[in-house]
Amino acid sequence: MSDQMTKDTAAPVRNTKVMNRFDLTKRLVAKLKHEEAVVGGIGNTNFDLWSAGRRPQNFYMLGSMGLAFPIALGVALAQPQRRVIALEGDGSLLMQLGCLSTIASLKPANLSLIVMDNGIYQITGAQPTPAAAASDIVAVAQGCGIANSAWAADEEDFERLVDGSLSAAVPTLIALRIDDKPGVGTTDRDPVQIRERFMRGVGVRKEVPTG
Repeated sequence: MSDQMTKDTAAPVRNTKVMNRFDLTKRLVAKLKHEEAVVGGIGNTNFDLWSAGRRPQNFYMLGSMGLAFPIALGVALAQPQRRVIALEGDGSLLMQLGCLSTIASLKPANLSLIVMDNGIYQITGAQPTPAAAASDIVAVAQGCGIANSAWAADEEDFERLVDGSLSAAVPTLIALRIDDKPGVGTTDRDPVQIRERFMRGVGVRKEVPTG
């Protein structure tokens, strides 16, 4: 095999620290001061979001892989004055890569995308994902048209990138290398309650007066 072919097929090199998802999620939640909507992908991503700080503007995805970004896109388009943040795992994103092209095409200025990449399908038995060996999520996002995409080098760089995304006028994507620690806590598993709480949190469902 030629040196060029070996280079072309090698795993992507990422000069990034392996970080902890719960710590990163806490850092993100601490920055939310303006009723930003946050959509958490299935499994450990939303378990950590739940444990990092319960907010009525948080939506906890249950069951279906890859829908955090599409749901967040819908919220961002429906409420362009509200900053919307989506948290997704690498395995789930690989199920819905087409959403990146849709987001790039529609260009919601208020949408921030965060990908937690541990290279495995953690919930189902830690099987390796294609992203672990051959796919660079940031390069894929940039190729789809989300130019403002970057790997976070470490925790401080993540906070810097989040600050920039919260004031950006274009959709942004931040990718993070994370460890394989399990999520902290478990979300409520009632989809109706999750939906109703979130709809009230973003002002599209009014509280029903009692008494």
